[in-house]
Amino acid sequence: MPPIALSCGEPSGIGPELAQKAWGALGASLPFFWIGDPAHLPGGCPVTLIDRPDQAIGATGLPVLAHAMPGALTPGTPNPAHAQGVIDAIARGVDLALSGAAGALCTAPIHKKALSDGAGFAHPGHTEYLAALTGTPRVVMMLASDQLRVVPATIHLPLRDVAQALTPDLLGDTIRITHAGLIRDFGIAAPRIAIAGLNPHAGEGGKIGREELDLIAPVLDALRAEGLNLIGPLSADTMFHAAARAGYDAAICMYHDQALIPIKTLDFDRGVNVTLGLPIVRTSPDHGTALDIAGRGMANPTSLIDALKMAARMAAARSG
Repeated sequence: MPPIALSCGEPSGIGPELAQKAWGALGASLPFFWIGDPAHLPGGCPVTLIDRPDQAIGATGLPVLAHAMPGALTPGTPNPAHAQGVIDAIARGVDLALSGAAGALCTAPIHKKALSDGAGFAHPGHTEYLAALTGTPRVVMMLASDQLRVVPATIHLPLRDVAQALTPDLLGDTIRITHAGLIRDFGIAAPRIAIAGLNPHAGEGGKIGREELDLIAPVLDALRAEGLNLIGPLSADTMFHAAARAGYDAAICMYHDQALIPIKTLDFDRGVNVTLGLPIVRTSPDHGTALDIAGRGMANPTSLIDALKMAARMAAARSG
């Protein structure tokens, strides 16, 4: 399998430190290369400069596909001069993954305000930018660990706007993309998907809201007729304990916190952000740039290491 591309993310955050630590933990056991400015890596980081992704295999230092950026680096303080370089490093990783030169793309955290301020970055985040780069009309964000996989149907919305944003098309597409992703990217031949209700107690038969009866249940019935194995709509407060989790392969939730609170409670350090529906495999650690601890050697590389490992497993599932 070709090596995995790791885009640099925000240079003034913990991304460079995490790349060094991930290489120290994984070494040649999981070939990956870093797309970024070598000058941004911590002092003492062993580096092997490469011209092509395949040269990362067998490298004796962190393989770096150099992507020079202007301006000084100050840990904890984003430099607007780096913004376009960060954006271009992501696009470069996408191109390499699309061509097959990279087996997958793993993205280090970006600072969206820094990209907006420095380069007019108009996308809400990585996920939407990757969809635009690959011409994918709709993608799905999954948070995954060994204990739980969750998908929020709506993501960064005020809670008061969630019910209006939920539509049969959105929910149906989210479930279909998740189902296809579990088969293609996780090798699950017959996925079992649990669907949370929107309201407490899944609406309690319409007494605490009718979204389950009027919107969610009809969508599930239509998809069951297509052959999908769907459970729900379920009361969200009873679907994440161990016995419940054993009954499904992924959970679709109606809003951000309904999905992310359970996985971050169960497995805070090991969650991986996965984008389903893209023509490439993309993973990312489930945390931000951590500007407050950048450059201090404190960053925990566990989520990035797991993101690289998951990217490798997903790429192998697609090729197998």
